[in-house]
Amino acid sequence: MRTLIRYGYVPFMLLAINGTGIAILSSGGHKLWLLGLLLAIASSFAAERVLPYRQDWNTSHDDSRRDALHAAVNETVTLGSVAALPILTAIASIDGVWPHDWPFLVQVLIAVLVADLGITLVRLASHKIPALWRFHAVHHSVKRAYGFNGLMKHPLHQTIETAAGVAPLILLGLPTSVAYALALCVAVQLLLQHSNVDYRVGPLRAVLALNQAHRFHHLKWAGIGDVNFGLFTLIWDHLLRTYSYDPERRFTSDDLGMAAKPHYPNGYLAQLAEPFRPSGACTTDQPHTNPLPQVKPGAAPH
Repeated sequence: MRTLIRYGYVPFMLLAINGTGIAILSSGGHKLWLLGLLLAIASSFAAERVLPYRQDWNTSHDDSRRDALHAAVNETVTLGSVAALPILTAIASIDGVWPHDWPFLVQVLIAVLVADLGITLVRLASHKIPALWRFHAVHHSVKRAYGFNGLMKHPLHQTIETAAGVAPLILLGLPTSVAYALALCVAVQLLLQHSNVDYRVGPLRAVLALNQAHRFHHLKWAGIGDVNFGLFTLIWDHLLRTYSYDPERRFTSDDLGMAAKPHYPNGYLAQLAEPFRPSGACTTDQPHTNPLPQVKPGAAPH
């Protein structure tokens, strides 16, 4: 079973769950894709129990209730965005641009790549612009990596990420059915990217933005975590020269979080308020030593 999960978990999530959802949506079953989302969440938690990357990351760090609230709020934001899509496309889209006659799967792949670029750029900007970092810092306060971390974000930052990924697609006239498929793919990808599953994807780890590469994004030292910004792929990171990976690196909770803010608020309401407080500002009084070389120039305001 452990071997099956190690090599079969990612294909199951990406191909079986996403594929089934895309097939349902292409045939007009717009609401049934939510079943795929529930199956993805259940599969994520089951795989983490059978083949954890770290056993202690399966235990609550006084964060389970908080993360469930983040997930519920941010998924509601996502679903609300999709529900508003017909109105937005009617107002803002450019007629005749979206390739409606292309195969549905190809349309979904186009949406994934466009959204991936927008989200990558917002994440990159959030590590460079202090005003954005205030909100992105909520996501970087985690002390363990597991499935629900992907939705552990300040709702305002979630809204900014979503807008950056979807706005170009709205201008292109993104169909609602493709938007639902994209929402499912995003949810599955967030589960995979932050998963506490010790899976393997071989050379694809340098192309797909999965947990092996994304853990480097959560390293707590300034500059060291300014890497691997992509949601779906690492293509844009290679082009932006923000890709980093060390196959020998192993992670613990001591490597995660923010070196400058080791006591970042842990409660849900406190995290919503923190970006608006003076204490939510960027700081530079942090340790300069770390266990990794400086892989990229420039420092994140961690």
